[in-house]
Amino acid sequence: MELRKKIEIEYYDREAGQWLERESKELGSKGGFNSFLLESYIFLKKISKEKIRGKKVLDYGCGSGLNLEWLSFGAKKVVGIDLSEKSLKIAKKIVLEKKLDNVELISMDCEKLEFPENSFDVIFDGGTFSSLDINKALPELKRILKPGGFIIGIETFGHNPFTNLKRKINKIRKTRTEWAEGHIIKNKDLGKIKEHFGDIKVYYFHLISWIAFPFLRFPGGIYILRSLEKLDSFLIFIFPFLKKYSFKIVFTN
Repeated sequence: MELRKKIEIEYYDREAGQWLERESKELGSKGGFNSFLLESYIFLKKISKEKIRGKKVLDYGCGSGLNLEWLSFGAKKVVGIDLSEKSLKIAKKIVLEKKLDNVELISMDCEKLEFPENSFDVIFDGGTFSSLDINKALPELKRILKPGGFIIGIETFGHNPFTNLKRKINKIRKTRTEWAEGHIIKNKDLGKIKEHFGDIKVYYFHLISWIAFPFLRFPGGIYILRSLEKLDSFLIFIFPFLKKYSFKIVFTN
C-alpha cells in the first residue's frame, strides 16, 4: 500500500479512536459540530432526495457514517466503503443503533473498487476526494455507475486564501494530513469530474459564513450563521466571480 494511503488511514483511525473514547452518539457531529446545520448540507439533502429514492447508492468513503442515516431513508440500498477500520466501527455502531437494515458496510480501497461495472444507480461523495488521487478515483467511479446514473457530492473548495491558510495551520497542528491539505478540490478538479460525468452543476456555499462555524457551539450561534449565509447568497448573486472563493461546493449531474 502506498505511504500516502497509510497516512490517511492512520489519521482517520486516530480521529475515530478519539470519537470512540468520547462515546458521542450525536449523528452528524464531529467533536460537537453538527454539519447538518449548514446551508450546504441542508441543500445537499434536498437535491439528493429524488435522485436516491428507491436506488442503490454507494456512500463513497463513508468514514464514521455521517451520511448513512439520511441516505438510507430514501434509498433501496446503501453500500458504504472505507479503509479506516475504526471509522467503520463507528459506522457499524450507527447502523445497529438506528436499525438501518438496508445499509451494508465494506472495507475497501476507494481507488481500487471491487464492484463490477454498472453496480450503482447513485454515487455519493461526502468529502472523500481530497484524501484520494482523483485521477485514479474518477475512472473507477465512472466504471461502476450505471448509464444514466447520478454522482452527488459535497466537498471543501480550495481557492479561498483565508481558509487555505487555516488548512495549512491545521496541517502543522496535525489535524489535517499533508495530502488532504494539498488536494482540496479546485476548479481544475471540477473539470476532471465533468470529463467523466458530463454536465455537472455546481452550487457554492459559505463565502464568508464559515466565520460563524466556531460559534455554533454557543447560544445564538445559529442566528449568526443564518445571517451570514444570507449575505453569502447576496454577494455571490451580485458578484458571481466571488463564488470561486466559497468554502463548500455541492455538485451533481
